[in-house]
Amino acid sequence: MKRQPDGELLWGVIVETEAYSQEEPACHGYRRRSPSNETLFGEPGRFYVYVSYGIHHCVNVVTDRADWANGVLLRAVALPGEPERVAAGPGLLARRFGIDRAHDSWSVCGENGFWLAPRPSVLGQPELVSTTRIGIAQGQDWPWRWYLKASRSVSRRASGDRMPTKAKAWSPEGTSAV
Repeated sequence: MKRQPDGELLWGVIVETEAYSQEEPACHGYRRRSPSNETLFGEPGRFYVYVSYGIHHCVNVVTDRADWANGVLLRAVALPGEPERVAAGPGLLARRFGIDRAHDSWSVCGENGFWLAPRPSVLGQPELVSTTRIGIAQGQDWPWRWYLKASRSVSRRASGDRMPTKAKAWSPEGTSAV
């Protein structure tokens, strides 16, 4: 969720994520700690924002424990009242929410007007797909990407998993932000 300057809430449901851990080569903290990845080694519950390919901002949630680089990349969000693919990918997600390096190390609890909240109860126990990560050179075979099977807002589906029809798809329409 993000509090807009006019007081309105911009919100959506996270429908796709990827996990990264210091012990594997695709993690930004795999080789060493540096000023650019310092947040990833910090306390859990912070946003780690980086620039991918010099173009797109990407946002992760720091997880596990301090001094160990673990994070979950937010890959896609479904937003009510907006085109279903407006935030279908980490760069598109960051662009839609106005996230850039200035948001790096912010708490996920909302002190700065941007936060994570529990999923809407209307989702119940959703069916998740676990598959391999994408867009990385090493560790592609690790099944550390998850997405909501019924969502049409996922950035890329697993091989053989067809996009649900609009009639069968889950959408955040009609759900509440809180």
